[in-house]
Amino acid sequence: MTGSACRCESRAGQEVRRFQAGAQRMSRQTGKRIVDLVRRTAIGSAVLAGVGACALNGTFEAPSAMPTLAPMLERVLPGVVSIAASGQFSAEEMALIRDPEFRAMLGLPKRMGPEEGRFLVQGSGIVIDALSGSILTTRHLVDGADEITVTLKDARSLPGRIVGTDAAGDIAVIQVEARDLAAVPLGNSDDLRVGDFVVAIGNPFGLAQTATLGIVSGLGARNPTEPDGSFIQTDASINPGNSGGALVTLRGELVGVNDSLIGSSVSNSGIGFAIPIARANRSIDRLLRRNVTRP
Repeated sequence: MTGSACRCESRAGQEVRRFQAGAQRMSRQTGKRIVDLVRRTAIGSAVLAGVGACALNGTFEAPSAMPTLAPMLERVLPGVVSIAASGQFSAEEMALIRDPEFRAMLGLPKRMGPEEGRFLVQGSGIVIDALSGSILTTRHLVDGADEITVTLKDARSLPGRIVGTDAAGDIAVIQVEARDLAAVPLGNSDDLRVGDFVVAIGNPFGLAQTATLGIVSGLGARNPTEPDGSFIQTDASINPGNSGGALVTLRGELVGVNDSLIGSSVSNSGIGFAIPIARANRSIDRLLRRNVTRP
């Protein structure tokens, strides 16, 4: 009897320990899943705020849907286009390209080929008026171009013409003839605060319709590479090809024109600059009204 009782107690103890171990494992797994869930969420703060509110009420209900920027991007992406600009190198640029030391430094053949007389650059643009086909971009993207091709989200490729440029503001307006264009709604960059979420949209490295999430890192920033004017500084990735693209709020409102970055041309340093739309609008108004190029 004694031995039987001991065996029974041992089994009971084992069951208790199994139950306790299982509960601990379940607790750890549940905690890990919650942490992973928050890490995967683009806007983790929204989830944390919801959890905190439920905790204060003494209840917890799982959110009906995960936070996502997809609905906003579905509205905005058709208004951001890809731009390819080509033209003839200037006399100064040609002299540099022909320089033997320069060619050796870049690993180019000693003799210059006929195709090297023209440049081809790629970037982005923003439809600001669907009816007139007006597209906003950066001046440095189309500077010196004699041929511009605009590619829409639906894969239509259209010839574009330069309406006007503003060198001081690094702003250009080009125009295409097309139906069913979608314009990006204008916001107010003066309302931005450091810490606001923003999304940079463009065509970096030829990858069409790319969106990256970040925050406003600074306002009134001075870009060391472009001393004229103040910029929106952001850690949303602005890579080569993003120039001329849109910087929008989480509501999908245009607050900036992606302009440049600090760091390598093949990687992002987390320091990008966008032209505030309030400043760009002053250039746009002049260019559309006068249809001229400002020196």
